[in-house]
Amino acid sequence: MREMIFRPSVVHHPSALHRGLLLLLALAGCSSADEGQSPAAADTTVFEGARLITGDGAQPIEDAAFLLENGRFTQVGRRGELDIPVGAVRVDLTGKTVMPAIVNGHMHLSSDREERIEQLEHNAYYGTAAGTSLGSDVGEAPFRIREEVVPNGARALTAGRGITRPEQGRSEAPYWIDTEEEARSAVQELAGQEVDIVKIWVDDRGGQYEKMTPTLYGAVIEEAHRLGLLVIAHIVLLEDAKGLLRAGLDAFAHGVRDQDVDPEFLTLLTARPDFVYLPNLPDPDLARDLSWLSGTVAPDQLAIMQAAATGGAEPSEAFAIQARNLNQANQAGVTIAFGTDGSTPWAVHLEMEDMVRAGMSPEEVIVAATRNSAALMGIDELGTIQPGKSADFLVLDANPLDDITNSRRISSVYLRGSPVDREALSAKFIAEGVRSGG
Repeated sequence: MREMIFRPSVVHHPSALHRGLLLLLALAGCSSADEGQSPAAADTTVFEGARLITGDGAQPIEDAAFLLENGRFTQVGRRGELDIPVGAVRVDLTGKTVMPAIVNGHMHLSSDREERIEQLEHNAYYGTAAGTSLGSDVGEAPFRIREEVVPNGARALTAGRGITRPEQGRSEAPYWIDTEEEARSAVQELAGQEVDIVKIWVDDRGGQYEKMTPTLYGAVIEEAHRLGLLVIAHIVLLEDAKGLLRAGLDAFAHGVRDQDVDPEFLTLLTARPDFVYLPNLPDPDLARDLSWLSGTVAPDQLAIMQAAATGGAEPSEAFAIQARNLNQANQAGVTIAFGTDGSTPWAVHLEMEDMVRAGMSPEEVIVAATRNSAALMGIDELGTIQPGKSADFLVLDANPLDDITNSRRISSVYLRGSPVDREALSAKFIAEGVRSGG
């Protein structure tokens, strides 16, 4: 798990790109038509000159150009190759790198409306276009917010209430089941709420509780599939992972954590071409330089975080086991997706760094964190930069294919074709941090 306790305190300086875009918008009506341009179109912007990572694993497009109309990509290619309408606003991204905005397939968001909206804003600030809250949502707010467009905020999907065995004293959000009838009834209620995925926990929490049995999780999976829903599972043990694969599970919300996987497990995985492995790596317990947060975290809070960001010279054994297991699954051709657990807004960048540390290439990690997670969650309009998709993308000051930590060098975030007002969010988070003593 990658949750951190923090108070949102953000400092941001408006980028030259934002100032330039505002000037271009103001002057757009006065610009003359370029020879060879197409007829004028409303709400049209062309971005030119960046290195473009499309998110589908293809080679990046150097000196790229892409056209946005009404919040969507309509043309994508090289500079000089697009059919640009008269009067289109032009944004020069020379020297920048563009990649799809991140899709977080495993989060836990607040069920309080105000807090959830703030979490979505904060996640958008760090480049997340959408996140799925897996199994801890209660009440109506998560479903209502799912249907809304949150200004300057990420989209939020929901699994509603997850399903587990009784866990007295731990959490009452999930359905607690002890019979097949209770398992099927819980799934039917979730289907009635039109959840985006069904979440189950198969874990005895270190021997504290009874674990969901194959009979129980089999009933959940069978009923969910009958009703057209996918099932994703919290797992720990290799033995349980094998049983869930045999029962037809669709995705893991964690990798196997107790031991290295064996050939039988990999055979079960590769026999399921549609299965998705979402690793959610643990902290490697290495010293981290958190100076990249200096523009977004108040100095006193950052000092506390930096003092705690210590560790050994080598990753912890817990990390090493899960890293080896992820690497084996990836090498076997299993679809890898992406999630961070918790709600820490910058955790996506730490997770991407750790997936590369585990052995994946930066390109593979970007595909996992964009296209593959969007596909798992059924968000067809996100995940790649191509015509027809929603224009959700990051403008970076450096190339993450050279160094995945460049994903955190964000110049701008665009959601639905519009720049996130990071300056306004910064002022809001700073004020809240001051009021809370952060």
